[in-house]
Amino acid sequence: MSGHQPLEPICVRVNDAARMIGVGRTKLYELIATGEVEAVKIGTATRVTTASLHELVRSSSG
Repeated sequence: MSGHQPLEPICVRVNDAARMIGVGRTKLYELIATGEVEAVKIGTATRVTTASLHELVRSSSG
């Protein structure tokens, strides 16, 4: 298995997503509500897509 890259998660918990971009949970839920960050429900769990976090940071830094 040598040579394999570690997998980046496709989605993360809300607390982890907020920590990743340096905002609080309330702000992250606001970003989800406005559609700036994509969240999915898996059963009863809410998960945030890492792709949407990367896109938010990219679009905010320009």
